[in-house]
This record gives sequence, structure tokens and C-alpha cells, in this order.
Amino acid sequence: MSNFFRTVSTARRALLRTYGSRRRYATEATNLSDGSLKPSIYGQPLFQSHPHLLQPQDLTPGIPAEDYELRRRQLMNGLPDNSLVVCVAAPIKYMSGKIFYKYRQASDFWYLTGFEEPDSAIILEKTSSSRGYRMTIFCSGKDSAKEKWEGAKTSLQDAATIFRADDARPIDNFSSHLKSAMAAHTQVYVDVPHSHTRRGPRASSKSILKYLSPPSDARSEYDFIVDSLSSAKRKPLAPQVAKLRAIKSGAEQGVMRAAADISGRVHAKTMRFTRPGIPEAALAAHFEYLCALSGAQRMAYVPVVASGPNALIIHYTSNNHLVRQDEMVLIDAGCEYNGYASDITRTYPASGTFTPPQRELYAAVLAAQKELVALCTESADLSLHALHRLSCDYLRRELKQLGFELTGGDLESMLYPHFLSHPIGIDLHESSNFDRSQSLKAGMVVTIEPGIYVPPTANFPKHYHNIGIRIEDEVLVGKTHPTVLSVAAPKEIVDVEGACQGSLGLEAF
Repeated sequence: MSNFFRTVSTARRALLRTYGSRRRYATEATNLSDGSLKPSIYGQPLFQSHPHLLQPQDLTPGIPAEDYELRRRQLMNGLPDNSLVVCVAAPIKYMSGKIFYKYRQASDFWYLTGFEEPDSAIILEKTSSSRGYRMTIFCSGKDSAKEKWEGAKTSLQDAATIFRADDARPIDNFSSHLKSAMAAHTQVYVDVPHSHTRRGPRASSKSILKYLSPPSDARSEYDFIVDSLSSAKRKPLAPQVAKLRAIKSGAEQGVMRAAADISGRVHAKTMRFTRPGIPEAALAAHFEYLCALSGAQRMAYVPVVASGPNALIIHYTSNNHLVRQDEMVLIDAGCEYNGYASDITRTYPASGTFTPPQRELYAAVLAAQKELVALCTESADLSLHALHRLSCDYLRRELKQLGFELTGGDLESMLYPHFLSHPIGIDLHESSNFDRSQSLKAGMVVTIEPGIYVPPTANFPKHYHNIGIRIEDEVLVGKTHPTVLSVAAPKEIVDVEGACQGSLGLEAF
């Protein structure tokens, strides 16, 4: 057997082991009389109420309580003496009127606490104790009338015990406690919710408490507190938390691998589900359904399902055309699982077999992508900016071999107009406080996503016109070797065609 076919055979066996032949449900239970609390008395899944989702040591699925403690300790150890940290929960968001969206906690607040209820906040005070800080959590507490409609909330006593706070108080006490705490500290680290403008996110210093405040009488008190936050002692919290979030713990890596495995398997099954004539929307629905069936709480972003020339639109999310014969389909989609995002892009032939031009251009992008993945190590001492410059060099080399005569800014302005990479974790793009000129460190997770999008213009070879290809993996940076977290999604040509045709043993469901 040649080395090529031996490699292909090994890859196919690995894919079969990854996908298996049996449906797997993330929430399957073998003991349906386990005595767990139902209905729950807590405001979120905990081991006591949801042992099918959490292990005894977990505070949130896959993340031990000790990890959250370590995060807070590292944060406070890095701040000056006499520092105060204020972090608030995300507001409930509404689609219209009183019709709310599924709640998602603010990322930094969740990272520091694991607490998933709205109308909550924490205050961390740096101390000289062995722990290094004092934590006060504010939340709604029990309200039987409200819980009749909305479900359980965690009691103040349980909030303090389970989430390891020194004190737990009603959210109505937040403003008065904050006022006194601020007066006693010289540095106040706090972030306010973003209000988006045409120039991007902009924080309003008077918005931090507005969504936590009651609708009427205490406005003057809240305004006083908010005004005082704009003093010279106010410091941004997000950059401090971002330093910690950039390096994923072993537990985080495990959850991110699980999220990528779900999305990767679903990419493979969606390849099998695809056929000429099917609506792009049906492929998007199939992808989202299988992610939910596998335990994902939501999609990490609006899926891109771009067939044929639609793939030339980088963020095509209309997903409202029909897939035609001999077109390729570019799917950029990933789920959010247990608090962590996944982000994978695959491009494949709708008919199950690449045409010669499709195969040639795909092989060019794949060759560059694999070279770039191999460089995602701490020992390579490369930044995201450096990797992007290399991606331009590699793609230019590959395209030249295919007969492209590139001049000026043809590559960056027309064929490859986006950046190569972004960090990923709790947020899909953890880029706001990430320095692209910083060398990658072991434990970071980044995407590697080169692409080529050929418009129908005379300066590019005609047989490649209207072909758009992007191949994106999530990569865990190692000291000397990278780990591709999204390995479950086929990307070698033989495996992509095998997934489409069903020869890998995969089914669409």
C-alpha cells in the first residue's frame, strides 16, 4: 500500500472513531431515578440538580469551582493594593415588547463567577488575607411569586456557599454597598455595558447601573454613584480579565474541544445531507438542529451557508438561495457549548465530487492553511500579524502555481480581503484587548482561516471565477506542537468527498 493510501485509510479510520455509528446525546442518562432535584431550587444547573450535566467538582459544566477561585485570585494578585473590582451581569435583552431572547451572561462576569442569573453583580476587595480578596455577590434571591413564572432563583445563602462568596446580599443593596466600598479604595476597576455606535462599541459611564436600578425613585442616588465612577481612580477592568482569559486552563481546553467536536461532527453530517436543489436555509437548519441535539446551548454566531458565488461574500448570512449542481458550499458555523464558542469553516462540493478547478483551488488553500497551523507554537515566536503576513506569502505562491498573475494589491484587496486569525474562547472573537503583535503563547486558542474568493473579472483565470473557498480550524497553541481542536471536521479532499458521498460511514443525522 502506498504512503498516500495508507494515510487516507488511517484518516478514515480516525474519522469513523470520531463520529461513530450510533447517535449520541449529550444529555442521555442511564439512571432515570437518580433522586436529583426536580424542579431545581437553583437559578442554573448545578451538580445537585443536574448530575447528568456536571461532575461533583464542577461549578459550571466542565469547569471546576476551583478554576473560578483561581481566576479571581490571579486577577486580584495582579492589581495594586487597595483595589476594588466591580463586575455586573448582562441585562436581559428583548426582541420586542416583553418578548425576551434566551439569556446569555456577560462573558467577564461569567468567567469570574460562573453565576448565570441576570440582575446580579460582584464586588471584589483586595485584602492582605491568605485568599487575597473579599468577595460580595449581589443577586435577586428567592421570590416565590416571580419564580412561579420564571423558574427558580438561587437563594442568598446558597449563592454565598456555592459560589464561594464571603457575603451575599440582595441586588437592591448594590448601590449603597458600592458607594461605601468606592470611598474606601483608591483604585476602582470597572467596566460599563457597551452602547454601539456607527464607530463601534462605546461605553457610557452612566449606564453601569441603569439596567440594575429600579424604574423610579432612587434615580438621584444611582446618578451620584455613576458620576463618581468617572473620577481619576476609575480603571478599566476588561484588559485585566483579558490577560487571564487569553490562556486557557486544562478544563477550558477540554470544553473547547468538546464544542469543536460537536461542530466538527455536524459539519461532516451536513456535507452528507447536502444535495443540489436544497435550500441554503435547510442546511443552516440542519446544522443548528444537530448542534442542539448534541447538547449545545446556542449557535456561537449566525451561520454562513454560502453556495456558489455567494461564497464571495465573506459574511453571507442571508442563506436564502438554492444550491445548484456543480457548485461548492461554504459553511462557516459553530456552536456554543457550556460557555465556550467554536468556529469552523468548511467548503465542499454539493454534488459530492470536486470539479478540476474546484479541486485545484481548494488544494491551494489547504496547503497554505496546513503550513500556517503548523506554525501555531510558542517556540515559533510568531504573532497573529506575522502569521497573517505569511498567509499572504503562501497564498500568493500557491496562486502563482495555478496561473494567477497578481499585481499590486490584487491578493489583499480582492482575493483575500480578511485577516487570518482571531483568538476564541468564551467569546467568538476575544480580540478587543488582544495584541495582534504579541507572540503566541502556549494555552492560547486561535483560528486559522485563509481563504480565496475569485470574482468574475478578466484579470483572473476564468475557470476559477465565482469560486470562494475558506478553510478554518480552531488551534490550541502548544510549546512546540499545535493541537487542532476542530479535527472532527473533514478537510482533506479525499475525506471531504467521502463525507459527502457517505463512504466514511457517516449519515446525515
